[in-house]
Amino acid sequence: MTPKKKIVVLNDVLSQSYPHPKSELEYISPFQLLIATILAAQSTDKQVNVITRKLFQRAPDAESMSVMELDEVKEFVRSINYFNNKAKNILDVSRILMERYQGEVPANREALESLPGVGRKTANVVLGNAFGQPVMPVDTHVHRVSNRIGLVTTTKVEQTENALMAIIPEAWVIDFHHYLLLHGRYTCKAKKPECGKCPVSHICDYPDKQG
Repeated sequence: MTPKKKIVVLNDVLSQSYPHPKSELEYISPFQLLIATILAAQSTDKQVNVITRKLFQRAPDAESMSVMELDEVKEFVRSINYFNNKAKNILDVSRILMERYQGEVPANREALESLPGVGRKTANVVLGNAFGQPVMPVDTHVHRVSNRIGLVTTTKVEQTENALMAIIPEAWVIDFHHYLLLHGRYTCKAKKPECGKCPVSHICDYPDKQG
């Protein structure tokens, strides 16, 4: 089966498994999503949500976060990986947003990627989830699932993003990203993929699949 035909099957099947696909990060504004996504690097969404529930009560927007002291920010994020750098980055981001963008998050890739701690994947998460732009954030889950199933044959996440964007209909891109991510997080796991309960195992090329 060709990758494009697999896309159709995956869209049909995984839309049943995840009828309301969305980010598992908790946020109520583009700013909160941006901060949460910066914190989520090398950490789990569950860990981030524990932190941001308290952090966003203290500072729900760029204006309130920009006037915090660095030590105070560190106390909120201390339990997460690389908390020193992340605390500095989210404080710097808040101040830059106030200085350049009236406290608003720009819906522009170049502007987003110019912010401290914001790479292509983080920018894509914000553009797709907050602004509805058809982009494909590729993390380890999306990269792994796409290669295992046989949608792409790539070694780098940048290659995976380009290859997926070339075969997924634009109108499907945002939801499809969540299908791949959630499927990788809960079924097609890195070390112990649960092939026996996978609803798309019949179209999967993974040579070590079980069941």
